[in-house]
Amino acid sequence: MTDSNQVVQRDQANAAGQGGAVAQRRDEAPAMTLVPAVDIFETAAGVTLWADLPGVPREKLEVNVHDSSLRIEGEAVLPMPAGLRVQHAEVRQPRYARTFTLSPDLDASGIEANLQDGVLKLTIPRRDEARPRRIEVSVG
Repeated sequence: MTDSNQVVQRDQANAAGQGGAVAQRRDEAPAMTLVPAVDIFETAAGVTLWADLPGVPREKLEVNVHDSSLRIEGEAVLPMPAGLRVQHAEVRQPRYARTFTLSPDLDASGIEANLQDGVLKLTIPRRDEARPRRIEVSVG
């Protein structure tokens, strides 16, 4: 599995094709995409991936597989108490995104995902034909 993302800061106007220097309103910050921290463990049965996505609820999380690419995207939700108005905020609702290239030995159709306490656990099984197997040796 190969990681293919970096921390990305996107300028919304450039994404729209305007290019060049862009004047932004003071209350508008550029959209920031963070790369979540990930731990990957490999066994004979497959790969387990743990991604830290603090503040991301299930409904704001997307896990997609296309060809050999696995993409994780999520948006954190920071709760605001009712009746309060933000005067100054340094913490924004961050977006997380990371893409991995899956080995042909892995079975993308068998991926299982579980989100608990801001940690996404993906279990990616190895294809049966790619799993190590013991070959009996006969004598004589």
